[in-house]
Amino acid sequence: MASAGRLLGTAGDEDALDVSALGELDEPVQPAAEPAAAKPDAAEPDAAEPDAADADEEAVEDPVEELRRELRTAAGDWYVVHSYAGYENKVKTNLESRITSLDMEDYIFQVEVPVEDVVEIKNGKRQQVQRKVFPGYILVRMDLNDESWGAVRNTPGVTGFVGATSRPSPLTLNEVLKILAPTLQKTLSSVGGRGGGVSADKPQVTLVEYEVGESVTVMDGPFATLPATISEIDPVHQKLHVLVSIFGRETPVELSFSQVSKL
Repeated sequence: MASAGRLLGTAGDEDALDVSALGELDEPVQPAAEPAAAKPDAAEPDAAEPDAADADEEAVEDPVEELRRELRTAAGDWYVVHSYAGYENKVKTNLESRITSLDMEDYIFQVEVPVEDVVEIKNGKRQQVQRKVFPGYILVRMDLNDESWGAVRNTPGVTGFVGATSRPSPLTLNEVLKILAPTLQKTLSSVGGRGGGVSADKPQVTLVEYEVGESVTVMDGPFATLPATISEIDPVHQKLHVLVSIFGRETPVELSFSQVSKL
């Protein structure tokens, strides 16, 4: 065994290692197979996979930063264009047709009518609708030159660029983010980023159709059919504080939006 100890002691020198001498041992030394037992360590790189998955998840959870990266590398600058109010989508369609017919695809890249999802209360019913963020304006991503300027300016329904007449100033990146954030999912798809799962947590704006001092009719509960006057509005909780006249006295009552109707 002493000779085996001396032999293994020279294992650091590959030329001195005599593999046949290992046969002198009474039993094969099982620890020689220990490197195979280290296989669980080989699976450790898999532990990095959740980190990569977490990174992907974070990228989806922070769509504004993703949009910022996409916009930073996108060709052209963003310009604001005046249009007739109510004709924004028609102007967008007209301009996109002109881009094709005038072979301006290399100069005009994207046309957007920014919209946001809002909740309106009409006749006591909630409904989600899309509302234009800036009525009477559209956004165009383009390389500005005489030809591209003329293609946009002469589009039916366009009344001009915002800014100087012939050399309008482009929007800054932060300005574009602020305007396009409500339509983030659509914009990411158009620019080339991922759009899935973006709008799930998008805040919604509640438009309240009622005003303080307005007269309404109670539609539900013990005061149904009675007239009431709105004294306070709580749009967050969808509540109205109204005054109901009972036996000649005004009684404060809290009702939901769905429990009243306009006169």
